[in-house]
Amino acid sequence: MDKIDIRILSHLLNNCRKSDRQIGQEIGISGVAVKSRIQKMIENKIIEKFALKIEPPVLGYSVLYFVVTGKEINDIIQKIRLVGEPFFVVPCVGSITVCSIVVKEDPVKKMDLAKNLLHDVRVLSIFEAKNPEIRSDLTKTDIEIIDILLKDPRLKIEEIAKESGFSTKTIARSLEKLQNDEAIQFTLIYNPKNMDKFIPFAILVGVTDVKRTLTKLAKVFSESFLQNPFVHMNQIVLFMYTDNIYKMDDLSVKIHDIEGIHSVDLFMPKKITFLNKWVIEAIIQAKKSKKLHLMSEIHS
Repeated sequence: MDKIDIRILSHLLNNCRKSDRQIGQEIGISGVAVKSRIQKMIENKIIEKFALKIEPPVLGYSVLYFVVTGKEINDIIQKIRLVGEPFFVVPCVGSITVCSIVVKEDPVKKMDLAKNLLHDVRVLSIFEAKNPEIRSDLTKTDIEIIDILLKDPRLKIEEIAKESGFSTKTIARSLEKLQNDEAIQFTLIYNPKNMDKFIPFAILVGVTDVKRTLTKLAKVFSESFLQNPFVHMNQIVLFMYTDNIYKMDDLSVKIHDIEGIHSVDLFMPKKITFLNKWVIEAIIQAKKSKKLHLMSEIHS
């Protein structure tokens, strides 16, 4: 990999529906060159698959995050499945695992149940993720299109039209809406171990004022962002990369010095897995709804 590959990867992580031509225009190379580099990253298993990541609250679920250490990942997944469906699982350097589960019932009760089940595991952190800024108003049409895009989020409008029976105009309108929805991300899954000299990492930042701090962080550190930050309540997750392990530590220290930040935790992923059984089941239920707009039903 080189710096151009990283920039292409970053664009795709933030929106994998961006065309090769558009990415090329933004980084200063041809669309043909972008396509060739993407294909090479797929062949080298840097890009494992393109994915549609949907935040569970959009479909009426809560999501609990866990940071645990000192246990086999399969054992952890087996235990948390008793509480809810896994959303994603990320084993990290240092025997740390970051994972999340999707739950339908009272998240506080589910959190207590999870703590009991993980009594023999060292739980570094457990919390319910919330982002009050997220607002979605999905229609039955959007749900149908999402169902198709789960298989391949880069499908062309004409291909979606053929499978769905909707007009290309209807699909284009829905896609624009979905791509502007903070709770729906057209992204990809990459393999950190295959990124040559580049080291991806995440920094979990505890803050006092999310909006103000996020603006400061973006202004100072955006050149090191691998993808857009993720926000929930009073925490920000920064997805970053470096070509030097010592720079990673320096970035962590500099972030800690930003006014309004009271905690910084660093994670180096070894593998990233999205699990979508929960979303398939949620879509089946949403399709059964008699309502055209699903917001009132989903959030009731």
